[in-house]
Amino acid sequence: MHYKQHFDIPPAITYLNTPGNGLVPRSVHDWRAQREEDFFEPSSLLRDQQGELIQSVREIIGNTFDANSQQVFCTPNFSFGYSTLLDRLPADMKFLLLDEDYPSLNYPVVNRRFAHQKVAIDQNLEANIWQAFKQFKPDVFVLSIVQYVSGIKIDLNFIKELKHAFPNVYIIGDGTQYLGTEPFSFHTSGFDAIGGSGYKWLMSGFGNGFLMLSDHFMNYLHKDINQIPRPQEAMWEQKSIVQTFFEPGHQDTLSHGTLGQSLCFLERLGLDKVREHVETLSRIAHEELAARNLLLADVSARTIRSGLINIQVSQTCYQPLMDAGIMCFPRGSGIRIGLHLYNTEEDIQCLLEHIDGFKNK
Repeated sequence: MHYKQHFDIPPAITYLNTPGNGLVPRSVHDWRAQREEDFFEPSSLLRDQQGELIQSVREIIGNTFDANSQQVFCTPNFSFGYSTLLDRLPADMKFLLLDEDYPSLNYPVVNRRFAHQKVAIDQNLEANIWQAFKQFKPDVFVLSIVQYVSGIKIDLNFIKELKHAFPNVYIIGDGTQYLGTEPFSFHTSGFDAIGGSGYKWLMSGFGNGFLMLSDHFMNYLHKDINQIPRPQEAMWEQKSIVQTFFEPGHQDTLSHGTLGQSLCFLERLGLDKVREHVETLSRIAHEELAARNLLLADVSARTIRSGLINIQVSQTCYQPLMDAGIMCFPRGSGIRIGLHLYNTEEDIQCLLEHIDGFKNK
């Protein structure tokens, strides 16, 4: 199916920069424009309906990712929710991290001086993690589902096995480079907490994100915060104690409403169909780039792939690609692209033609 019809992409642009910033569907952009116009109309009641809008977005997130809306917290971005969660954990907890994972995951652990150890990200990622669990015995394991530089994706079945074997270790996932590419059930995932920012694969622009917490993790947090008196003010009488930490003030209803609309758009298309589309494009791109010896060795050695790919060409190719209308970004030792539902096989061929042209010069 040709999903590009749902987006306003000029013919001269080949948009491959979803890992940096995803495009917003036309229908969602139209909703957003109308919402903003209605919001600023002096007679509008929308400004008084913040709570209802945020609750509706919680329900949409929960329905999309198989979670109860009471487990969902709307945040300005993933980093805010994650850092807030860390601040509720005891200082003596031991963390297992992935080496060179996204700074928003690793640095908040480091700057809070938690004891931690890092695991190498390579073709044997799951085996490395399992060994570290046995040797280091962490209390918390934190990881990105898809690595932002290499595109290496964790085996999600492995996370379930890990949780089964080590039920008392809290597993926290960043789904920012993953959620929106395929169906995902938080309830059966093995994660105790997972969240994401909406501006990449969820195609929702800036200012919105969310965190989902398992009942197991919520019960743990409640052991501490139940000692805190509930707010007595009427405006917060519907808030749970946990919400006072993750949703402490007024929310941007336009930004969160955009996330809700984008999730509804994905649900209408069917995330199973999105997965089929992304996997097909990813397989084609990986095969073509492997034939040219342009993939990272650790990526080539793994069977689980993502739509985020780091092409091993010189970063001097970045500006010529941009000049040709191919939106991408230099990361690590190459140039990073992402293949999402608005991409096509023609986009891949356009990219390859330019890369082959560089090699023939």
